[in-house]
Amino acid sequence: MIKTITSESVNIGHPDKTCDTIADAFLDEALRQDKFSQMAVECAIKNDKLFIYGEATTKAKIDYETIARKVLKEIGYANEFKIIKEISEQSPDINKAVIKDKLCANDQGIVYGFATNETKEFMPLPIMIAHKLMIKYNEFRKQRTDFFADAKSQVSVDYLDDKPVNIRTVLISVSHAESLSLTEIQKIIKESVIEPVLAEFSQLISNKTNYLINTSGKFTIWGSFSDSGCVGRKIVVDSYGGVGRVGGGCFSSKNATKVDRSGAYYARFVAKNVVAHGFAKKCEIQVGYAIGLSKPVSIYVDCFNTELRPTNEIIDYINSNFDFSLDNIIKELDLLAPIYKQTACFGHFGRNKFPWEQIKTLG
Repeated sequence: MIKTITSESVNIGHPDKTCDTIADAFLDEALRQDKFSQMAVECAIKNDKLFIYGEATTKAKIDYETIARKVLKEIGYANEFKIIKEISEQSPDINKAVIKDKLCANDQGIVYGFATNETKEFMPLPIMIAHKLMIKYNEFRKQRTDFFADAKSQVSVDYLDDKPVNIRTVLISVSHAESLSLTEIQKIIKESVIEPVLAEFSQLISNKTNYLINTSGKFTIWGSFSDSGCVGRKIVVDSYGGVGRVGGGCFSSKNATKVDRSGAYYARFVAKNVVAHGFAKKCEIQVGYAIGLSKPVSIYVDCFNTELRPTNEIIDYINSNFDFSLDNIIKELDLLAPIYKQTACFGHFGRNKFPWEQIKTLG
């Protein structure tokens, strides 16, 4: 029986992604100056107002306003923003629970990591195509003055016997100048964005593939003037597009002692290695953490009956090659480095530039 799975991605001009990017730019600056910074500084945006708020315990001197204005300008805003700040230090109770001989979890929480062999990135196909459409659109719009940074994509893929067999629908909405007609937009986006991306997946295109471009008709008011935004509202976009589970906590703004982020990165790292080394076609790992403890309180591995090797071999491989303690996660993945702004848009998984996407030598 055919089943259809749909995933979406959003571009950097979407207000939620704008906020994620600004928050991770704050984090990077803190880590550049003080790699032991404890950060959870977020922001919210509406019209020409940006509210910066959260907790920071750091030796770094951070010019939040300058960083925020730089990101907003990079995105394409020409107007000035009024910026309001409300930032305090991290609770000393939490700080004492985290900073010990070995770094410990900043909070309780469950995290998930997922991998599948249906794409070369070991990611679900719908979310990978959706992200690639947004990456291509972002490159395209920077070469023009009549397309803007706010955009969304959505991709529906048909599966038969758990394998992708057809790209059913490609939906994309892009912000644009008043001077462009809908017909022009549809032709330009189809030729300049959609077709170059789908060339990689030509075997899954058919005469049944449906292309939907700017179904609202007009999209001339964009970003914070069209919608509001805040950090962490796109956790499904950030992870597996609704295929793998998510733990509920967002990634952006948080330094590595926040297991919502680091634990999820490591769980993805392990799941990807399980699949990449041929132990299973799919793998999902759930990890539970408790505040003040370095090691997880639980680990659960599910390969959805796609195991290619005995279950005990998979467990032995994980136990012999991976250490889910927070102190090890931070060291092994080098999570004190200022690498986070580049994660904020186009997905935290599926891009090989990040350490949690690397494949370890079999041990």
